[in-house]
Amino acid sequence: MKQVVISGTGLYTPSQSISNEELVTAFNTWARQYNADNAEAIARGELAEQPESSAEFILKASGIRSRFVIDKEGILDPQRMAPRIPERSNDEPGILCEMAVAAARQALERACKSAADIDMVIVACSNLQRPYPAIAIEVQQALGIDGYAYDMNVACSSATFGIQNAANAIRSGQARAVLMVNPEICTGHLNFRDRDSHFIFGDACTAVVLEDAALASSAHQWQVVDSTLKTVFSNNIRNNFGFLNRCAEEGIGAGDKLFVQEGRKVFKDVCPMVAQIIGEQLQANQLEPAQVSRFWLHQANLSMNQLITRRLLGREATAEEAPVILDTYANTSSAGSIIAFHLNQDDLAAGALGVISSFGAGYSVGSVILRRL
Repeated sequence: MKQVVISGTGLYTPSQSISNEELVTAFNTWARQYNADNAEAIARGELAEQPESSAEFILKASGIRSRFVIDKEGILDPQRMAPRIPERSNDEPGILCEMAVAAARQALERACKSAADIDMVIVACSNLQRPYPAIAIEVQQALGIDGYAYDMNVACSSATFGIQNAANAIRSGQARAVLMVNPEICTGHLNFRDRDSHFIFGDACTAVVLEDAALASSAHQWQVVDSTLKTVFSNNIRNNFGFLNRCAEEGIGAGDKLFVQEGRKVFKDVCPMVAQIIGEQLQANQLEPAQVSRFWLHQANLSMNQLITRRLLGREATAEEAPVILDTYANTSSAGSIIAFHLNQDDLAAGALGVISSFGAGYSVGSVILRRL
């Protein structure tokens, strides 16, 4: 069977960033106005008073200090509290395509590849701009890639599921090399008027080039040793926004059509599941957690990552063993674990082992064991 390697990664980061303090100022301005406007209904018990947020609360709850965003002004406008992303004509590149191309060019350069070397494009992300034509086909066209392309969505685990799909295509001979990209405008599906979640997400795009090891020439090669995927249905993380909303009497304006989660239930359910899946995967490959130099985990919540690595290692992981990027990027859904990998891989020597793991809505869990070549 062909050996598959990751030979290049790329990252697109928006130019604008929002600190916790800025986000809290906007939220509290809105909350005070809401409470003032609805004082009588709140007093009668018909509406709940909106509690205020704080930078300290956000940091303690998540480990997040700031996030990169596509549009700062719209999010921080108390009258709007949503990114302002103008609609483009069908003849212009879509915003997800634009992000994906920027990250892809970096990944291709790092992999020492050109568009002519790529046979397949996968756009794997939580938040697709439209049902069709596929964003992946738009990216394929923008980069001048021959072959085929498709979109896929497994929420926050989309990148790890995409890596396995790409590896399978290479092993089967369907592709010499695959470009897998994860454009995420997570701020577009976030209700910035929900105190419990208004701080969670940021925007970014990552890209990964995978190829037949026999054709690879990059200095940044990671063998895909093994990948394992798992899904279990749960409503504890959900987004109901879609084209069928227009067919319902309620319309599409309700806040609960956007991202909602039962945070405590997610924490309780997902952490042991992820630790068990990674542990069993390592055991099946005759490996021990202590042999893993680096865990590039999904960047959703600092406490979740700390608990998962503690269960695996039997102790607290060091910053080098489990790098954290969510303090500056926040949760970027499928892109998070790849950002951690992209920014924290070059210091590892040949033979080093690492695990990319993602987890999120579904529930979905993906885990990929890598070995530095």
